[in-house]
Amino acid sequence: MADQQLQCRDCGGSFTFTDGEQEFYASKNLSAPQRCKDCRSKRKSERLATRQMHQAVCAKCGAQCEVPFKPRPVEEGGKPVLCKDCFFAERQAQA
Repeated sequence: MADQQLQCRDCGGSFTFTDGEQEFYASKNLSAPQRCKDCRSKRKSERLATRQMHQAVCAKCGAQCEVPFKPRPVEEGGKPVLCKDCFFAERQAQA
């Protein structure tokens, strides 16, 4: 595959969709990006800035933490909540 020049849907600028990026997107069954890197970053930070966080207690270590969803008690069908450290530790252990 050759590099492609794409046009950003937000700023209208041209950006390069490299051969390596195309292979990565194809391996994940993703469509080509519609925004340049700067506009993607800006959009992501806007989304994160408006995200409502909720207080929770880690089911593994008992630490207070914040999560981007409203936790439900396990007794009511919710899943155990993990703090960031425990979440990534468990994720690595499964890999």
